[in-house]
Amino acid sequence: MENADRTQHVDVLIIGAGLSGIGAASKLSRELPGKSYAVLERRPRMGGTWDLFRYPGVRSDSDMFTLGYRFKPWRGEKALADGASILDYVRETAAEHDVDRHVRYDRRVVAADWDSDAARWTVTAEVTHEDVGGGSITERETWTCSFLWACSGYYDYDRGYLPELPGLDRFGGRVVHPQHWPAGLEYAGKRVVVIGSGATAVTLVPAMALPSAEEGGAAHVTMLQRSPTYVLPVPGTDKIGLALKRVLPEKASYRVTRWKNVAQATLLFQASQRWPGPVRRMIRRLNARMLPEGYPVDVHFKPTYGPWDQRMCLVPDGDLFRAISAGRASVATGTIETFDETGVRLTDGTHLEADVVVTATGLNLLAFGGMELSVDGKPVELAETMAYKAMMLSGIPNFAYTIGYTNASWTLKADLVAEYVCRLLAHLDAHGLRSAVPERDPSIAEEPFMDFEAGYVLRSIDRLPKQGSVEPWKLRQNYVHDVRTIRRGAIDDGVLAFR
Repeated sequence: MENADRTQHVDVLIIGAGLSGIGAASKLSRELPGKSYAVLERRPRMGGTWDLFRYPGVRSDSDMFTLGYRFKPWRGEKALADGASILDYVRETAAEHDVDRHVRYDRRVVAADWDSDAARWTVTAEVTHEDVGGGSITERETWTCSFLWACSGYYDYDRGYLPELPGLDRFGGRVVHPQHWPAGLEYAGKRVVVIGSGATAVTLVPAMALPSAEEGGAAHVTMLQRSPTYVLPVPGTDKIGLALKRVLPEKASYRVTRWKNVAQATLLFQASQRWPGPVRRMIRRLNARMLPEGYPVDVHFKPTYGPWDQRMCLVPDGDLFRAISAGRASVATGTIETFDETGVRLTDGTHLEADVVVTATGLNLLAFGGMELSVDGKPVELAETMAYKAMMLSGIPNFAYTIGYTNASWTLKADLVAEYVCRLLAHLDAHGLRSAVPERDPSIAEEPFMDFEAGYVLRSIDRLPKQGSVEPWKLRQNYVHDVRTIRRGAIDDGVLAFR
């Protein structure tokens, strides 16, 4: 590692070596090979989410033909791939584009200040080292860059969300949060209660409810939810995609399958927004078909909100429903009254016996990894900024961030952001410009950053930037629309100011 007391400079500094950061670096190295860059990663390994989460069954909740990068075909057969396979894909991408040698690990970016006169960011990172005694020490390291690109997602990687759970300290068994899954946790033959109903919970339940303890399965797994979520069974493999692989060149088959899946996801979302009743009934029919006759579908799988008002959970080949039908798993819907020594009691009097409790209760949002932004020494209040094309912020020069869609694959948006940033950097070079900043029109009405009712969004919405009522400040959550406006739209659009 270079000396921590010496400032290091690069043209582009990328924060985060997860799916977004590796994709950004790969695109930058392909499109602008003359640009110097570095990737600062706070963890000791690349992979981001796919390296952090180690709970049983961890997998994607978007199909891999859209979660994969546009420039690198997904070669696996699973439509919803397991976490280890996705991690291998990310690492393989980094190796293919020589990104590995540009990543600096164990560096947590804590502050970044833009100097308008120098047209340069000064970035402060905390670097963690092991000391001779086996402990760790933290030093500060300074970087400067012409362009700062935040690819750290929007989750707090240190702490998951844990609501108030009355009496939890009385429980005599093991309590774990999926974000911090302990290595070697023994649950074979034990009674497990998974609290939650989102993507993590519907993944954990069938993964832990294997047919027998000899195979590592729990004695029984109960998914305890306060209210139901839409759960949509989907094929575990993309048969059309696999068929296209046999008759088309790899890149062509990948492109066709990718667009097919984009179209399917877009149509489902649009139909959910326009005709929620028929979509709700369709999902119910699919659920009922996979559950035992007489199962109380409306008690456990009928949400109070409309389809896609929150993110919909996908289960490959209906594995959650198959585990329930086999009697290895069950769903309890109700409110917790209190925990006791042997489990949890609900307000309706039901008592759920448990040896292990998994709090799949969600995540916390943390914009830009908690980095403090400032411009010419003045701190930036994120809630006072407005998002430009959902990837830059008003009043902050030469800064971009990558946040994916809530209604489609994260990587679809990440790819578009990467393409745009490369086009923007090329535009600056071609015209002898040093900086670009979105200039906000004060007449444009403010709207919440995300029009999304998920708990993790609602808990943090007041601390996030705003979006505007009109484009390019309006967040469309529509990939086809963004292909036109982000991939093909003019860089000099009258909103970006260049200096």
